[in-house]
Amino acid sequence: MFRFAHPDFLYLLLLLPALVLFYIFTIIRKKRALRKYGNPALLHELMPEVSDKRQHFKFWLLFASIALSIIVIAGPQFGSKMETVKRQGVEIMVCLDVSNSMLAEDITPNRLEKAKQMLSRLTDGFTNDKVGLIVFAGDAFVQLPITSDYVSAKMFLSSINPSMVSTQGTAIGAAINLAVRSFTPNENSDKAIILITDGENHEGDAIQAAKAAASKDIHVNIVGIGDLKGSPIPLDGSNNFMKDREGNVVITKLNETMCQEIAEAGNGTYVRADNTNAALRALQREIEQMNKAELDSKVYSEYDERFQTFAWIALILLLIDFMTLDRKNRIFSKIKLFS
Repeated sequence: MFRFAHPDFLYLLLLLPALVLFYIFTIIRKKRALRKYGNPALLHELMPEVSDKRQHFKFWLLFASIALSIIVIAGPQFGSKMETVKRQGVEIMVCLDVSNSMLAEDITPNRLEKAKQMLSRLTDGFTNDKVGLIVFAGDAFVQLPITSDYVSAKMFLSSINPSMVSTQGTAIGAAINLAVRSFTPNENSDKAIILITDGENHEGDAIQAAKAAASKDIHVNIVGIGDLKGSPIPLDGSNNFMKDREGNVVITKLNETMCQEIAEAGNGTYVRADNTNAALRALQREIEQMNKAELDSKVYSEYDERFQTFAWIALILLLIDFMTLDRKNRIFSKIKLFS
């Protein structure tokens, strides 16, 4: 099977007819210029070393080398090769709190953006691991099913905002239960849940959900994000802060006690995120200690690059063009290839 890796570059081949027309135009213009000086047949006798066929030959050499160069750029690929890929890694489901309290700016730039930055850097450290993403507030939703496509994971991560979940709250228990159901049936590799939240206004039995996850050998790690002293919640597009029904500014605080209790029930680790990278390093150490098993073993086809042949031919044609003179060589004058 044959294909091009970058077929859009083949549109450059449309320039080749224009190159031929330009060459014909220059030949006609050259002949007209010669007629000004006299009869072309007589002038040809005065220039015995000039060979029109050499000039044509050099042009078509250049033409062919340009065409082949365009093909090289387009990336010709021939056939296919089969490879067996084995992945040794772990499975991780990330549960990210997107409630309005995550907009508090007690951590720079705010709690939610800090969490996204941390997860993005954590994903950069993955190799053969699988990762999934759940967002939750009053409800929990799977944003990205568990996958080894880290590019998609980071793309979905960058688009997360509180408006994704209309129901406000902090349904930690629902997020843990959904994460448990989202893992693959693979029983060999370790599985872990990384839950990032400020723990405020939690709903449901989060501790019971963490114990249920631990009973299935799924560790529940909690990243508490926020300040214990609390911070107001800015309203988007204004300098005002969120207020309660009585008109008082809402102050959101990190519920560290609740986060620690959930992590303990889930046989996991609790770490508080701040403006340093301490939480990220703690999560990386936790993941490194997990048991990595064969997640999948699959055979796939991959095209072989075949641009080298075209590149060599183009190079040889250019060398021949360079070595071919416009005029006849007196040493080889008896050879009539270009007479």
